[in-house]
Amino acid sequence: MELGLYTFADVDPNAANKGSEAKRRVDELLAEIRLADEVGLDVFGLGEHHRPDYMASSPATLLAAAAVQTKNIRLTSAVTVLSSDDPVRVFQQYATVDLLSGGRVEIMAGRGSFIESFPLFGYDLDDYDLLFAEKLQLLMELIENETVTWEGETRKPIHGRSVYPRPLQDPLPLWIAVGGTPQSVARAGYLGLPMAVAIIGGEPRRFAPFFDLYRQSAVKAGNDPASLKTSINVHGFIHDTTESAADIFYAPQAAVMNRIGRERGWPASGREHYDAMRGPHGALFVGDPEAVAEKIVAHHRIFNNDRFLLQMAIGLVPHKELMRAIELYGTKVAPLVRQALTAEGARA
Repeated sequence: MELGLYTFADVDPNAANKGSEAKRRVDELLAEIRLADEVGLDVFGLGEHHRPDYMASSPATLLAAAAVQTKNIRLTSAVTVLSSDDPVRVFQQYATVDLLSGGRVEIMAGRGSFIESFPLFGYDLDDYDLLFAEKLQLLMELIENETVTWEGETRKPIHGRSVYPRPLQDPLPLWIAVGGTPQSVARAGYLGLPMAVAIIGGEPRRFAPFFDLYRQSAVKAGNDPASLKTSINVHGFIHDTTESAADIFYAPQAAVMNRIGRERGWPASGREHYDAMRGPHGALFVGDPEAVAEKIVAHHRIFNNDRFLLQMAIGLVPHKELMRAIELYGTKVAPLVRQALTAEGARA
């Protein structure tokens, strides 16, 4: 099983000098990716957002910088908001980053958990589902074929146009990111694309039926489910002790979740709820290396997932503590997980 990290490159939305704040986060982000590579983690993902609290509105640009500063780690968007982007440009950008990295890049496409990009780029939210379906189809065509003919309702047709550069990887890996929508899960299986499921609340095991639906949909479409990869993407934090991990992560994570909650009408949550979510059946993977490794293995038994991505850089987690967390993830947690999965005969 691949082990990795993802982030949205959080910044202080109230910073007086937003350019300086973004520069600070760029420098820290690249240091985090370099360290993740050095300690042997498998994947680093960067999500696209267009809000004052997140810096990564252009993940491909940042991943290009990371590509020339790393050697082994795979680099992916997490996610690319495909509905409000141009699939041709998405393909060209990630093909270019793939060349820079020597063949280590992936695209994780999704509809996005926020809607700011739609009015920003001139799209109608009434076309939310159609935009994603058509643009995903076009992106798949671009990945499979050098010369493309395509026609849809949401953009002008393409008649026999060739698209360059071509990536080093053939085909360029494409994942679908889903939240809690069964239709999205079924579509991923039907299309035969790897699926990443975001699990940031409740009990993760309640998502197990999604994995069953995904594999059943793959079979019905004639795809071999054994060849399709799955990932769970979660929140969590690692530190030297479970107590220090919980204390360091609580305030930044709560600030972010409660800020989003106010926008969406969710009730505010406090330390009691947070501590419950850190339990063995909750969605937060917070603790010392042994505790986090044990929880990762336990959930692998539920999902049989091929990848596990952990979002630790949430809100304003201090950079020093985050670097320690990445170090522990690579040097302590990953070996424990791989040892346990190898002993169980799983794909490690």
